[in-house]
Amino acid sequence: MAASKTAIITGASSGIGQATAKELAGRGYQVMLAARRVERLEDLKQEIEALGGKAAYLATDVTSADQMNALAEETLKQFGRIDVLVNNAGLMPLSFLNKLKVDEWDKMIDVNIKGVLYGIAAVLPHMEQQKEGHILNISSVAGHSITPGSAVYSGTKFAVRAISEGLRQEIDPALNIRVTIVSPGAVATELVNSITDEDVLEGFKSGPEMKFLEAEDIARAIGYAVEQPDYVDVNEILIRPRQQP
Repeated sequence: MAASKTAIITGASSGIGQATAKELAGRGYQVMLAARRVERLEDLKQEIEALGGKAAYLATDVTSADQMNALAEETLKQFGRIDVLVNNAGLMPLSFLNKLKVDEWDKMIDVNIKGVLYGIAAVLPHMEQQKEGHILNISSVAGHSITPGSAVYSGTKFAVRAISEGLRQEIDPALNIRVTIVSPGAVATELVNSITDEDVLEGFKSGPEMKFLEAEDIARAIGYAVEQPDYVDVNEILIRPRQQP
């Protein structure tokens, strides 16, 4: 891989996004870090640079098309090109529908669906112009199956898969732009911290014991996908703990 390749990672302040930024930086990518928690982005930038990598960051709300466009422009300003977008930012406030947590539904739709669309819109013109690129959208095992409490979250992650597959089919093969869906299972991240439905939380306590995936497990899968030869298109990676149903 050419050392000049650049990756944008949304939701880079923690979890899968943070681990992916470190993984890709370790593989020689220049990384543009995006999230709302600027102090965490600054710490991550310094950590990557201390290991010899190249990183920059921009405070970004993925629910704003303008801010996502600004992120793409800042990446071009800092690094000159956009080779990879990891649409990772997401929310998972699971709840039963009869709890009527409409505000949480709206936030999931805005971040999990609109955020992905705005990311695609921000980078696709540049990738088409340079005739090269790779868009990775983070879905979920919940984008393959529904469980009680996951209806809206699963709906957003099914949408990510549909959008990704539609994009893959629409892209002219001559443009050399690849699309990958990454569907993690249970991962030890901060996602569960947004759950306010006590019944869902109680269900977690009574669920089967298992070793959760680490964020680094997903980051390595992303690293695998982006480093395949340009004629290889890894369409989807479904990765979950061995003990997860």
